[in-house]
Amino acid sequence: MEQGYAVFLLLGVVLVLIDGQLIYRGGKGYMSRAYGDPEAARSMTRLATVLFHLVVLGLLAIVSVVSVNTGDPVKDVVVKLGVMFLILALVHAVTMLILGRIRDRQLQQQLADEMAEEHRQYEQQRAVPPQTRVEPAPAPVERPRAPRAEDLVDPTQVKTTR
Repeated sequence: MEQGYAVFLLLGVVLVLIDGQLIYRGGKGYMSRAYGDPEAARSMTRLATVLFHLVVLGLLAIVSVVSVNTGDPVKDVVVKLGVMFLILALVHAVTMLILGRIRDRQLQQQLADEMAEEHRQYEQQRAVPPQTRVEPAPAPVERPRAPRAEDLVDPTQVKTTR
């Protein structure tokens, strides 16, 4: 049984390290498009990969002490490896979701920053400086005038001659 335990741990650690490297290398390129800065993308991907390694190695340690009795030590290791593969796939998917969320949030922030900058530039271009601003002239005030003679004559009462 000790040999099966050692084989399981060895295979489990190798699988976790391989998958972690796949996440790191793939995530670095994926995140560099969002950040634009390779160092920031590398840093964020490294943090997610470390989290991945810690979670999966912890789960590997827990699965390694669970006893499985199929009657054959090789089958015991295969069952534990199967469980480990399922856990590894689940944690891999969760890690990719986390990286995707971080990337989406970063892209949304960049878009919001670009829109704010474009709006600020638009406002600057359209603004008229206060010293050259022209105020509209007030509307002329009509003064009452005295009635004229033609205004007092009723046009229906006027007779015309030909």
